[in-house]
Amino acid sequence: MGRQPNLLAFPDVDTLATTLRTYILHAQTAGLHRHQVFKVAVSGGSLPKTLAKALLAKPTSPEDTIKFDKWEIYFADERAVPLDHEDSNYCLLKAELLDKIPAELGKPVVFPIDTDCLDDVQEVADRYEKLLVDKFAARDSVKLPIFDLLLLGCGPDGHTCSLFPGHELLREADAWVMPIEDSPKPPPKRITLTLPVVTHGVKIAFVATGGGKKEIMKEIFEEGNGLPCALVNEGGQERVTWFTDVSAVEGVSFPRRGSL
Repeated sequence: MGRQPNLLAFPDVDTLATTLRTYILHAQTAGLHRHQVFKVAVSGGSLPKTLAKALLAKPTSPEDTIKFDKWEIYFADERAVPLDHEDSNYCLLKAELLDKIPAELGKPVVFPIDTDCLDDVQEVADRYEKLLVDKFAARDSVKLPIFDLLLLGCGPDGHTCSLFPGHELLREADAWVMPIEDSPKPPPKRITLTLPVVTHGVKIAFVATGGGKKEIMKEIFEEGNGLPCALVNEGGQERVTWFTDVSAVEGVSFPRRGSL
């Protein structure tokens, strides 16, 4: 049991957000203890809205403080569009969270993609990988970057980041960041962290809510079927925690808990 992912189910998104905050605070403390900064990768979709609910809540004690000035925020995946485009994960995170952070909490350092080369998605991926190499150590001394925390979503097809079911990118073993030009979900051109990078995170959190997720959640947890989310579960094991509401896991036969 200890090697399995943790599946948490909450009665509503408010309760989920409160527990997610506690979980992120624990990850923040561990990251700062490790290397004085907190290295986080985030995805898009509905995740930034839930993150904002969790992170912008008023602290209840000195220990309950999000130290944004110590955060480094990277993108687990991004669309090859300008940063102010509605499809941009950066734009979404900025609108939902970054622009709303109170000044007294400080500002995180955020690393968006380089938009100088959007017409060449391989170059966008290469430049983002170079950024990670610069920030996580020289490539020859580190096989993979290790994020303190990855905050991910789960698509209705079981995709996460821009890793899609059955796609050849799931087999990539060496690169840290890869381009995708044929995303089954628009926009087609994107970059994504590779599966080995995602599964090497110190902590990996999925947020999945709503009854529309229950069929795919059943497949992920009961059958796997090589779905990207299931592959993250297999690779990350007990370092993976799912934050769901009860409607997303209705009928899923997997041990679940209501708290950490």
